[in-house]
Amino acid sequence: MTSNTRERLRAAVAAHYLQVSRSTLAKWRMNGFGPPHHKCGPRIVYYLQHEIDLWLAECDRNVQAAKTKPQ
Repeated sequence: MTSNTRERLRAAVAAHYLQVSRSTLAKWRMNGFGPPHHKCGPRIVYYLQHEIDLWLAECDRNVQAAKTKPQ
């Protein structure tokens, strides 16, 4: 991976970056979950690395908020 945070990642590379399988990433995409994705034609899907990083940061914030929420 390069340090260019605006890098476009094809789905397989994005899955590797997220440490999930390609099928998990595809299921997330179909269910409206996961990082934002972009389509370029019927078969080409790509992700922007900085959007993945923002999505991961949001997930971390949600987990922390759930841990600190009084029950």
